[in-house]
Amino acid sequence: MKQYIADGMLLVTAIVWGSGFVITAIALEYLTAYQVMAGRFLLASIILTVLFGARLKNASKSVIWKGILLGSILYIAFALQTVGLQYTTPSKNAFLTAVNVIIVPLIAFAVYKRRIDGYEIIGSIIAIVGIGLLSLQGSLTMNIGDALSLACAVAFAFDIFCTNLFVQKEDAIALTIIQFITASVLGILVVVSQGDIPTTLEKEAIYSIIYLAIFSTTLAYLFQNIANQYTSATKAAIILSTESFFGMILSVIFLHEVLTSRMVVGAVMILLAILIAEVKPAHPKKRMMKSSR
Repeated sequence: MKQYIADGMLLVTAIVWGSGFVITAIALEYLTAYQVMAGRFLLASIILTVLFGARLKNASKSVIWKGILLGSILYIAFALQTVGLQYTTPSKNAFLTAVNVIIVPLIAFAVYKRRIDGYEIIGSIIAIVGIGLLSLQGSLTMNIGDALSLACAVAFAFDIFCTNLFVQKEDAIALTIIQFITASVLGILVVVSQGDIPTTLEKEAIYSIIYLAIFSTTLAYLFQNIANQYTSATKAAIILSTESFFGMILSVIFLHEVLTSRMVVGAVMILLAILIAEVKPAHPKKRMMKSSR
């Protein structure tokens, strides 16, 4: 039962993250990428500390350093994603971010020396072709926003893998609080160093930050970190990758984004790669071995 609840929590996270692409795009019309990140993490840290601050009283050194590491990875991932969104479209940003589901098994291979089978190799090749169709322009050059989105996929893959590893032994909520505090401190330092502290805020910017802080940050990461206690990193990546579907759908509905046939084919190929690499027709014995990790 806990496993099904965990899967449901991850799906809710994916839906909320999908909406986050649209809300972030709106926020970027009024604020810089770094202001958006500092605002969402600062507000999320305050919310979590007020609700669960008591959890930090007995936090061990292990929880603290792991939380700091997760927060640093998270900030880097969001910095790449949010800045990338300034130069590409929300749907492309969403789909390219989903490539992290291919990267997570590669990290597992590097750490656990798990053999990468043929399905994963085929999936990776199809993913590369799909990314090319989705991202490469007519001159066969990649938009800087697309490149940053791909880099953020790598960072998010490490975030998913490390989170899944850490929550097996540590308090998930305490880890989340320290993670957000670390990300907010990094965000504030960057904004201050740039001399970019906003003096006035439009109501649209305020509403966007509040939504991102409450739903896309506090709720989503609480759900993700708690759910990771009852599932594998690869399975979590599979479910979370559906955020790309919701990101594209919501971008079309609310931002009236126009998708070309080439982009649709590329997106479908990326999703096909995800299915081949992760929901592959493995033998029962292999599936049992994978789920035991």
